[in-house]
Amino acid sequence: MALTIRPYQEGDAHAIAELYNRHRDNPNPVAGGISGAELARELAERETAAFLVAEDDGRLVGTFGLFHHTGRRSARAGELIADMFFVHPAHRGGMVTGRLFTEAVEWMVGSGCLVLRLTVNPANTVAFRLYRRVGCVSVGRAVPGEDGNVELHNYVPLILRSVVADLGERATAALGSLTSFASVTGARGDELRSDVRVVDGVRTVDYHLALGEFRIDATVDVDRGAVREARLAGPGGEERALRVTRPPYEVRGARGIAPYRFTEGALSCEVDGEDGTVRVLADGHRGPVLVSTWPSCRADRPAGWREGEPRDLTLEPIAGGVRITERYAGDTVTGTVTLDGTALLQEFTRTGSTTGRVFQTVGLRQGVFTDPEGGEHPIGLGMGVRDASEVVAASRPVPAGSVPAWQGSGVRVALPVPDDGQVRLVHSTLLERGLAPGADGVARIRAEIRTGLSGTEPAATAPRAEGATTDRRVEVRAGAGGITVWQEGTTRVLRSPYPRVRAYGHHPHWSAGLWVTRENSRHDRAAGLGWGVPAPGAWEEKHPLGLYAPDIGLGWEAAHTGKGLRVDVRAPGTDRENVLWLTPYAPLRTAVVLESAGERWELTSGDFGRLWARRASVRLSDGRWLHCAPAGSGDDELVLRATGSGLLIGGVSAAQESAWLLSVHDTPLPLPLS
Repeated sequence: MALTIRPYQEGDAHAIAELYNRHRDNPNPVAGGISGAELARELAERETAAFLVAEDDGRLVGTFGLFHHTGRRSARAGELIADMFFVHPAHRGGMVTGRLFTEAVEWMVGSGCLVLRLTVNPANTVAFRLYRRVGCVSVGRAVPGEDGNVELHNYVPLILRSVVADLGERATAALGSLTSFASVTGARGDELRSDVRVVDGVRTVDYHLALGEFRIDATVDVDRGAVREARLAGPGGEERALRVTRPPYEVRGARGIAPYRFTEGALSCEVDGEDGTVRVLADGHRGPVLVSTWPSCRADRPAGWREGEPRDLTLEPIAGGVRITERYAGDTVTGTVTLDGTALLQEFTRTGSTTGRVFQTVGLRQGVFTDPEGGEHPIGLGMGVRDASEVVAASRPVPAGSVPAWQGSGVRVALPVPDDGQVRLVHSTLLERGLAPGADGVARIRAEIRTGLSGTEPAATAPRAEGATTDRRVEVRAGAGGITVWQEGTTRVLRSPYPRVRAYGHHPHWSAGLWVTRENSRHDRAAGLGWGVPAPGAWEEKHPLGLYAPDIGLGWEAAHTGKGLRVDVRAPGTDRENVLWLTPYAPLRTAVVLESAGERWELTSGDFGRLWARRASVRLSDGRWLHCAPAGSGDDELVLRATGSGLLIGGVSAAQESAWLLSVHDTPLPLPLS
């Protein structure tokens, strides 16, 4: 094998797109694949710092990208985001993976960007263990969020750059002989946990780096992006403190500025004083109905829809809203945000670059999405528009003059597209908008938001409570953290690998077929709802059909009804979401009937990625139907995720106590709904 690692060249885009399209496990999937032109445009739009390709005898077999932003997130000073790290399956486990990673890190050290950020699906245990082995640590949430990934940071380049001047001749020679980071860092294991240790109020992570006979022990301040202290241990056991060189940049921290809030009628607006993100809330709707990012002075580095870097902003109240100003290197962006009771109006002027872009996320989860051609779909991922969030350049252009709209329960959001266009649907609730100024030099965006519309959500009707059905079998296992067996006669209701543990979707340690977790809020911008990864700690059997987790105060109990189970969840003293998860015993592609904001939809699980509903029916493997519905608050709702492992259903509640009705029937949800 003649392996070559080289920088990306013009003309590589088609081969890279074909490599990604041929393999479903590539880390940047887009339904239907991407073109070479879309790949090239993506690299340009991400402000790519470096993009490496691996060739074996002239055949492209791998890629590794380093970016300042990815659409989802924006890097801080001194950071780069690693993405598009992919190796052909035939070359995994060999030299290609290690060489790509090592050469990318060497490039970083030479460039002065010293902290590497990346995301990984923890259910991909091979990739997750690889990243942990080469020094990647968790400094934020340690479990997958809505996107299915966890974020890791690698501070090895920062440590080496910070201490190299004081290592001495022999230790420096040992450093120069390194060929792979895998032999440098101590083992961290593959458990999902934070590596942060708080020292004197400072969030830190510890590293122990082996350089031949030498060892560097270092502590990193993760919020300042700098080495706090370091020591060198020699071959004879002698130790000394190392002089730490400051990095060639300064990380700008948050200033602690509270959001600016104002209200007009049934609408309220919050403007983040740190990164300029706008959130619009409507009476009666849980979470924002619209989120809009700030365009930034640097037009080539927009804020991501999940995260934006802190900026130097000034906020000034004006009639009906607020004026926001950002200045950077002589350039200025000024935006006004106002409400008129039925709409959000944003106006932008700028010096320097005349272009810019923002991402807008519609926060309605249930209801109807009307696409630019007038077609109606249930609001959800993969419905009406393919999900191009991994490669924004593959998103769908929206024709000028069209009006995509979202109708929920009592709320309607419409985003008219101006005549100059420049709007793309990344997926059915996420838009990328270009900011082209008009003749007067002002770029305008208008979002129409109407509230108080007719439409009610019928309450779920609880089955009549009776004694246990004689042919029902339910088994609860504390070791699995939930119900591992539920059988109605000959009908298997739940899928569970117990006593084994497997990956399911983005959940790396799936065991029970029904279990309960605490998760981030369903409308949390940075993370969103997780994937049911349980918190550490043992479950106790406090009830014949229930469990309790004393470490987190979370408990649940199941009770027999005439047709199924009622599950009550209790979690006092928490402001997080409590989620009842289940994996139905159903085919990989199965029929789903759901009620979303009063509408009934008949779908196939292979046709969507994620949907929210008030009630849902899933066709089981023997042809019968599992019905799922909340028994309490109108804010409680179901999320259905179609994964490569099968359906994952979550009953989501922000209340400290919630209840869910689960039953098996010969038919799906009735029509009309009642």
